[in-house]
Amino acid sequence: MKKITDYLLSTIYLLHFGLSLLVFHIAQVVALNVFGKKAHEKIVDYLNFSLTYGLYLTGSTVTYKNLASIPDDRPIIFVANHQSTFDIPSIIWFLRKRHPLFVSKIELAKGVPSISYNLRKSGAALINRKDGKQAIAEISRLGKLIYDTTGSAIIFPEGTRTASGVMKPFVPGGVAMLLKRAPNALVIPIAVNGTGRFNPKGIFPLTSFSKLSWTALPAIEPAGRKAEEILLEAREAIQRELI
Repeated sequence: MKKITDYLLSTIYLLHFGLSLLVFHIAQVVALNVFGKKAHEKIVDYLNFSLTYGLYLTGSTVTYKNLASIPDDRPIIFVANHQSTFDIPSIIWFLRKRHPLFVSKIELAKGVPSISYNLRKSGAALINRKDGKQAIAEISRLGKLIYDTTGSAIIFPEGTRTASGVMKPFVPGGVAMLLKRAPNALVIPIAVNGTGRFNPKGIFPLTSFSKLSWTALPAIEPAGRKAEEILLEAREAIQRELI
């Protein structure tokens, strides 16, 4: 019976997911070209609200806890564990006041309605994992951007998704480059919990009645510290939240 429920509710949510991507893709194009960047950001917010709270269609719960003091007068580097594709819409929605820009693989910049368009137009770092120089240059550009605009970036230091919930080591290179270009940035860990179990076998079927949570943890002041040390502290803080 549970499998039947999973298939049924997954179908309903994924129809909602796909329709949201198509409708908001058109809305993004119109907003950016007619009304400008701020309007485009608002449309992206509404898209991710739809994708996040649409998760209730699977019977799942969605929880956000903010244990961090998130300033608006300095750059922010959000550091999160990565369990699933479904990590991302909720991160964007819950952190919408800071409009974090992602470090993302370049393949996502094409072919996905709404998502690809936003990645190309938002200023996200689109990295080619097979080209180290290009990846470094893109992350460097993003670091300078958040420094110049007092903006924020989000990076998954594991480098790939880990559906099991057992985190891989955090690779320091990306965060080190962001901090090099934005030395006054504050680092805030984000603990993502439950999304790996929500889609352990790919996008279909999803696991209905899952408990999904996102937690912004206390900030880490990076001044005078190495990226390796900062990320070890961030990883340990996230791991405690996942227990």
